[in-house]
Amino acid sequence: MALHQASGRWQIGLPLAITTAVFWATLPIAIRLVIEHVDVWTLIWSRFVAATLMLALWTAWRGGFGQFRGLPRSGWWLLLLAAVMLIGNFVGYTIGLHYTTPANAQLLIQAAPLLMSIGGIVVFRERFNALQWTGVAAVAIGLGVFALDQSRHSSVPTDRYLLGAAIVLVAAVVWAVYALAQKQMLQHLGSGAVMMVIYAISALLLTPFASPSQLVGLDTVHTFALGYCLINTVAAYGAFAEALAHWEASRVGVVLALTPLLTVVSVEAAHRLNPALVPPETITALGYVGAAVVVIGSAVASLSRK
Repeated sequence: MALHQASGRWQIGLPLAITTAVFWATLPIAIRLVIEHVDVWTLIWSRFVAATLMLALWTAWRGGFGQFRGLPRSGWWLLLLAAVMLIGNFVGYTIGLHYTTPANAQLLIQAAPLLMSIGGIVVFRERFNALQWTGVAAVAIGLGVFALDQSRHSSVPTDRYLLGAAIVLVAAVVWAVYALAQKQMLQHLGSGAVMMVIYAISALLLTPFASPSQLVGLDTVHTFALGYCLINTVAAYGAFAEALAHWEASRVGVVLALTPLLTVVSVEAAHRLNPALVPPETITALGYVGAAVVVIGSAVASLSRK
C-alpha cells in the first residue's frame, strides 16, 4: 500500500499546526462550562453533527463529492477506524477533563502528538536528525517537569487527578491512531472530505446516546461556550488535516506539544475576565522552567532542517 507523502510546504504546515494548537488550547475552558448543563455524550454528538453539516455544505459547494467514487474498500474501513478512534478520544478527553483542570488535561493529552510523531517515523518512514531528536527529548523532559509541578500544586485531589490522568492518557493513545489513519486517507481524499466522513460516521454511532433536548434553554454564557465548541471542532481539525497534508506528521506533532502552555495562558486570561467562572491555574517557578524547555524543544524539533 502506497503511503501518503506531505507536500513539503512547511510555510503552510507550520501556521496551520500553530492554529490547531491555539484552538485546542482554548477548547477545555468551553467544554468545562458546557458539561455543567449538558452530558458528555450529547456534547460530543452535537459537535460531530454540526461539523458534518458544515463540511458537507463546503464539500458540495466545491463539488468534492465526486472524489468518493474511486475510494477502495480498504479506504472505507480506514475511515471507520479513524471515526471509532476519534470517538474514543473525544469521550475519553471530555470525561478526563471532568476529573482534573484544563491545564492538567491538556498537558497529559500531549502524549498524543508525541505518539503521532513517533508513529509518523515508524509508519510513514519520516526521518529526524540528531538535532530534532534532541528537541523531542527536550519536549518530553519539559512536559515531565511541568506535570510534576502541576501534580504537587494542583487544586484537584490526588485520587481524582490520577483517575483523570489515566482516562486522558488512554484518549491520547487512540488519538494517535486516529491521526495516522487520517493522514493515510489523504492519499485518496481531500482533508475536508476525510473529516466530513469521519464526523458523519461518529455522529451516527453516537446518536443512540445523545439527548438533544439538553441543548435547549442554556443561558447566554453556556450557549456561547457550546457555539465555540461546535465551531472549534471544524476549525481545529480542519487546520490539523491541512497541516498533515503539507508537513510531516512527526513535525506537526511536536508543534502541538505547545498546546498545554497555550491553555495556561488562555485560562489565566479567562480568569481575569471572569474570576467566578474560570478558576486560575497554579504554576510555580519549576512549572515555568518546564514550559520554557517545551517551547525551545518544540522549535528545535519542528524547524531544524535535515
